[in-house]
Amino acid sequence: MRHHTTLLFCIALPFALNACAQPAQSTSAAPNVQTQATPAGKMRIETVASGLEHPWAVALLPEGGFLVSERPGRLRRIAADGTLSAPIAGVPAVFAQGQGGLLDVVLDPQYAANKRIWLSFAEPGDGDTAGTAVATATLGATALTDVQVIYRQLPKLEGGNHFGSRIAFDGKGHVYISQGERNQKALAQDLEVLQGKLVRLNIDGTQPADNPFANGVGVRRAIWSYGHRNMQGLAVDPRSGKLWESEHGPRGGDELNLPEAGKNYGWPVISDGMDYGSNRPYPETRGREAAGMERPHHVWAKSPALSGMAFYTGRPGNAWNDSLFLGALADRNLIRLTLDGDRIVSEERLLTDLGKRIRDVRVGTDGDVYVLTDEDNGQLLRLVPPAASK
Repeated sequence: MRHHTTLLFCIALPFALNACAQPAQSTSAAPNVQTQATPAGKMRIETVASGLEHPWAVALLPEGGFLVSERPGRLRRIAADGTLSAPIAGVPAVFAQGQGGLLDVVLDPQYAANKRIWLSFAEPGDGDTAGTAVATATLGATALTDVQVIYRQLPKLEGGNHFGSRIAFDGKGHVYISQGERNQKALAQDLEVLQGKLVRLNIDGTQPADNPFANGVGVRRAIWSYGHRNMQGLAVDPRSGKLWESEHGPRGGDELNLPEAGKNYGWPVISDGMDYGSNRPYPETRGREAAGMERPHHVWAKSPALSGMAFYTGRPGNAWNDSLFLGALADRNLIRLTLDGDRIVSEERLLTDLGKRIRDVRVGTDGDVYVLTDEDNGQLLRLVPPAASK
C-alpha cells in the first residue's frame, strides 16, 4: 500500500508543479478592499488588478474593463475581475530606457464606432536617439491593426529623459500632445524644434490652419505653446473646455498651466525651481518672471513630481465634485485640488499611507476614480468617493 501511495504521489507531483507554474489568473469577483478616512468621510480603495510592470496610463473601455500601457512596451487589457490579458500584438517599437517607453493610451472620441486608440511613446531613432511620437491604431481582441504614426518629435536626440507625454482632445476636432524638452533646456525656447512644446493637430494628423505659428517661417507649425519642461499631465476641463497641463519643475517649481495659443511659459528663462546639484537657480534662469513669459497658474515650491491628471465634475452633492486630481510620483500620493471655476480653493492628499508612486488617474462614468501605481508590481486601483462609500 505504501508503495502504491508513493507511486501516485510521484506521478501527481509534476502535474501539480506544472499547474503552479502557470500564469496566475484572477477569478475572484470580490477585489481586495480597504478604507481610508478623509475630511469628507471614508473613501473605499479597491485593488482591481496587480502584476503590472511600471504601468503608465489607463483607458476605461466603454464595453467594460480597461486598457493599460506598461512602460517597457506592452499594452494589456484588464477584465472587470482583474484578469490580465497577454500583451496585445502590434504595438510600435519603443525606446524603453530611462523615462522612455510606452506612455499614454487614450480612446478616440469616436471609439464606440471606430475602435480607434491613440498611443504616445518614446520612438527609437538612428543610433541611440529617440523622440516622443504618437500613433493611432484599431483595437482588436488580441492585436492592433492599421497602426499609423501621426506625430514625431524632431529632431530625435540622445538621452533617456523628459519625453512627456499625454494626449487630450478639445471636442472641436483637435488633439493636443504634450512632451518634454529632452533635458536640453534651451530647446524649449527654440521654435525651430519640437522639444518643450505643446502641439496641436487636427484629429486626422494634419496641421490646423489656425495654429498660432501656422503661417510662420522657420518655426514648427504644429506648436500651440512653448517654454515647457516635461509635461506629464493634460486634460480638458468639461465645464469650460479649457485645456490644463501639469509639468515637472526641477528641484521645486512643479507647475499647473492653462496653455493658450502662441504663449511662452518660460522654461528655462523663468522658473520657481532650482538646479539639482547646487540648489541654486540654473545659469539660464533670470528669475520667476520676465516680460513676454507666463507665470504658472499654480506652482508647488516642493516638487510632488506631477503625472496624470483628471477632472471630476458634473456630480453635485458628491464630496469630490469640481475637483482636479493629479498623480504624484515623488510624494507618492494622489493630489485633489478643489476648484471654484479656474481658482484653486484647497489641496488634499490621498493614498499617502500606500506609499506608492501614482502615475495616472482617470474618472469613470460610474463616478469612481481609477489610479495606476508606477511600481515593478504596479496596481490598478478603484477609489470610491466618500459620498458613495458604504
